[in-house]
Amino acid sequence: MREQQLLYHYTDYQALDGIVGKGQLRLNNLLNMNDAAEMRLFMEGLFTAVTDRLRKDGMHDALKAVKMLFHEESKKEFYYSAYAACFSKNRDDAAQWERYGNHGRGVCIAFSREVLQRMAAGTVSLEEVYYQADMRTHKLVDVFYELVRDASGNLREDTRVMDCLEEAWIASAAFKHPSFASEKETRLVASPFSRKYFDVEPCYHISTERIKKYYPLNLNKMCDNAGCSLEDAIHEIMIGPESTQSKAILEDYLKDTGMGKLAEKVAISDCPLRRSYTTS
Repeated sequence: MREQQLLYHYTDYQALDGIVGKGQLRLNNLLNMNDAAEMRLFMEGLFTAVTDRLRKDGMHDALKAVKMLFHEESKKEFYYSAYAACFSKNRDDAAQWERYGNHGRGVCIAFSREVLQRMAAGTVSLEEVYYQADMRTHKLVDVFYELVRDASGNLREDTRVMDCLEEAWIASAAFKHPSFASEKETRLVASPFSRKYFDVEPCYHISTERIKKYYPLNLNKMCDNAGCSLEDAIHEIMIGPESTQSKAILEDYLKDTGMGKLAEKVAISDCPLRRSYTTS
């Protein structure tokens, strides 16, 4: 029997309540996450690779036009920003607990990759993150180079160029610097700037410090469309190594929210992450 591949979502208990209690998974703006620079890094690397080739080939008019286009587009990064929920292939991982699991005080939800893949239909896609430092070898460099080399007139009026640029922004949502490769990340991604393909309305989380925009996915609806239940999608719920959460109370919570099967899937982290200590 083929072993089931799991994807681990490290988060806090409020998010757990949203997922399990309300059947809602938030897709957050990647530009607001810990790795906010990654989309910019991808686009800047792509732009640099294309302009270097144009300069090397002596295509000065095309180079000037591309520089102007890239300069204008870089100002629109928030418009093009993707929204995502992040998962790792690493179970009970110290770095994941620290970065995404509320410094070990949160919870980790293990999802079946196969079920998530079935749920991610239409406007939402499950994307495995790729890690690349040198953008000169990325396939979009060749595509963009050929398009701008053959383009005439205003690049912004060339639909092929603009479609390629939009594809690049989408691709940037699944990119990270190789220094993050140990995270083995997969993302559930949506790109709201393609509104004709994305019909989820945005919501806003208001705290004492700022307002955040997010898109709530209806997990129960997605499960219905995939022919499964949310309890089928979740394989394990793990209490963090620094969490004070009672296992018994978490099990009661799951039972009382109608998720009795999940109450049997609660585990406690074995990770030796211990931050609550003092040294003399």
